[in-house]
Amino acid sequence: METQQRRSARLNKYALACALLASTNSVLLGYDIGVMSGAALFIKENLKISSVQEEVLVGSLNVFSLIGSLASGKTSDWIGRRYTIVLAAATFFIGALLMGLAPSFPFLIAGRVVSGIGVGYSLMIAPVYSAEVSPAVTRGFLTSLPEVFINVGILLGYIVNYGLSGLSPNINWRLMLGLAAVPAVAIACGVMAMPESPRWLIMKGRTGEAKRVLQRTSESEEEAEARLEEITKAAASSHENQASSSWHGQGVWKELLRPSRPLRRILVAAIGINFFMQASGNDAVVYYTPEVFKAAGIHNRRGLVGVTVIMGIAKTSFVLISALFLDHYGRRPLLLLGSIGMVVSLFGLGLGSKFLERRTHKPTWAIALCVLTVCADVSFFSIGLGPITWVYSCEIFPMRLRAQGAALAVSVNRLVSGVVAMTFLSISKKISFGGTFFVLAGIMAVGTIYFYFLLPETRGKSLEEIGELFEDKERPCDARKSWL
Repeated sequence: METQQRRSARLNKYALACALLASTNSVLLGYDIGVMSGAALFIKENLKISSVQEEVLVGSLNVFSLIGSLASGKTSDWIGRRYTIVLAAATFFIGALLMGLAPSFPFLIAGRVVSGIGVGYSLMIAPVYSAEVSPAVTRGFLTSLPEVFINVGILLGYIVNYGLSGLSPNINWRLMLGLAAVPAVAIACGVMAMPESPRWLIMKGRTGEAKRVLQRTSESEEEAEARLEEITKAAASSHENQASSSWHGQGVWKELLRPSRPLRRILVAAIGINFFMQASGNDAVVYYTPEVFKAAGIHNRRGLVGVTVIMGIAKTSFVLISALFLDHYGRRPLLLLGSIGMVVSLFGLGLGSKFLERRTHKPTWAIALCVLTVCADVSFFSIGLGPITWVYSCEIFPMRLRAQGAALAVSVNRLVSGVVAMTFLSISKKISFGGTFFVLAGIMAVGTIYFYFLLPETRGKSLEEIGELFEDKERPCDARKSWL
């Protein structure tokens, strides 16, 4: 089937439209990350909160997104992928309104909690839906679109920060946070025009509907029939799945918690890449960029927000480049390139920060080095870990386990993200920003080795074929090849 798919390597427009609509939900998380980096400066001034409260404010969304991530797998198996995306947008809409109207810090935290749950749903379901609707030959590009939209949202947040930073501190941060409710409504309405995932439909025994979706997302009737046959065979081979409307994902968590050897390898790969995605400190770097640059010697608030716009442009540009070449070069080369680049960038950022910490006069070249290395760090993240984590997490799990398996992996992602965001400033005060960046560089060096040995290449294979990469092999040398 892989050979057949390579002949029809054109990007299917209907599959692209479906993936674009599903991925727009990710704009909401990106917007929050981008806008909070600037809004936090004005919230701190307006509500007179401490640095610890600032960490709680920023990190609470990530911690509570853990709830949405854990619930999203079971929810999407129950009500379907499409309605789960609508639920995510609706939840974020309520959270955005609460934040925008918040009269006090506790009220603001309540809005962050509700938004966090919506973000948790969104982070899991958008790449899962995109992976399940995409042909194998363009799955890397289409499944990386959520990360592209996250970066578009971050850039949008930076631009809104810059545009509203001149208003009164009592007004500007409320507008920054509350404006997220507008795209949430548009996204929820747009998603209703999408079809349901063909793989979910087959799991529910609705083969006729699945066939119609596959016909529209394939380049030929022959390709659609081949995909349908492969998916149906995979569903039938799942011993507990009855492929009927009575199936709601039951028994999946038991299997995930007591995995077979092949499933254990899948979990190690999926959970590992999600762990290192957030242990790299990328979200914290983005959230606290103004604090880092302030320590580096940039004190003008509008200047601080302006530098983040430059960073956002770099981040968005490189994730687009990665998405376009993901199906050409494969997952592993771009992942390893991005990870090695992050190690070098974080080490350089640590050196620049350490140099500036020891001087009262801040040389322009040292400030420029810090700005350059921050941009390099987020750019290399956008080449590798950013898009590939979502692609990989959703394509390596077997069909029946995909939603809840990806939910487990994304839950680890959210937990680590929350811990890093809620401790970044405190740790930096203890060991300095420079020391923190050296630690992050070390973590990414370990991550690079982990990726090299434990993550096999999946480019060009159907979702059903990928499972074979993790199966037991007859000879030890073959087993090692299955990992590399």
